[in-house]
Amino acid sequence: MSDLSVEVVLLLALAALAAGFVDAVVGGGGLIQLPALLLGLPSASPVQVLATNKLASMCGTATSSVTYYRRIRPDPATFLPLMALALVGSFVGALGASHLPKEAFEPIVLVVLIVVGAYVLLRPDLGEETALRFSGHRHRFAAMAVGFVIGVYDGLLGPGTGSFFVFALVGLLGYDFLQASAKAKLANFATNLGALLLFIPTGAVLWDVGLMMGACNLIGGYLGARTAVARGSGFVRAFFIVVVSGFIIRIGGGLLGVW
Repeated sequence: MSDLSVEVVLLLALAALAAGFVDAVVGGGGLIQLPALLLGLPSASPVQVLATNKLASMCGTATSSVTYYRRIRPDPATFLPLMALALVGSFVGALGASHLPKEAFEPIVLVVLIVVGAYVLLRPDLGEETALRFSGHRHRFAAMAVGFVIGVYDGLLGPGTGSFFVFALVGLLGYDFLQASAKAKLANFATNLGALLLFIPTGAVLWDVGLMMGACNLIGGYLGARTAVARGSGFVRAFFIVVVSGFIIRIGGGLLGVW
């Protein structure tokens, strides 16, 4: 990291701090952190950028996961199978990460974010309280399916993963936003770990940059999780809408050549 300028180091550190906070509340920190890495490390390969982002993100998700678990106590009968399949899915997705260009995903992610944001905005009662859609084995199967599908996406690219987890847990399984955020962080930790199990042996991780950003992401994750727990589901829902709207503007503007 000695060859990086002070300005670039500050950019990466601030991006990681903001990403950790956003990721802990509603997910999607990668949409802040990945562009910063691409800008700050122009000579790095796409796989190196993705792998380094995973390392930094895992530091934040580990911290926010512990904070949520201690304060919310999510049901292990749901989050354990969710995490297990998320880890497997992420590993599978990471296998194809070096073969799929980022440009192929941005239009898809934009459409999904618009649908997700509109659905939450038009359903003001969505996620106010937990009202599970399924029970027993059907509930666990739904959680496992969510974990695997979103895990594959996270291994392939990743931006917005936490937001997709939150939305799926609220819209499909019926959790309130705070419970969904707690389980989403546990699942997101598993997806980061699953991808790193593939990236680390290949030498793709830039450890000095990743650990520096990881420390900042950790601080942001801790602050974000404590804020979400203190403010409750209403705050998480409002923050979710704001963040998703911001991501839509950023990705849409990029595709249209605005910036």
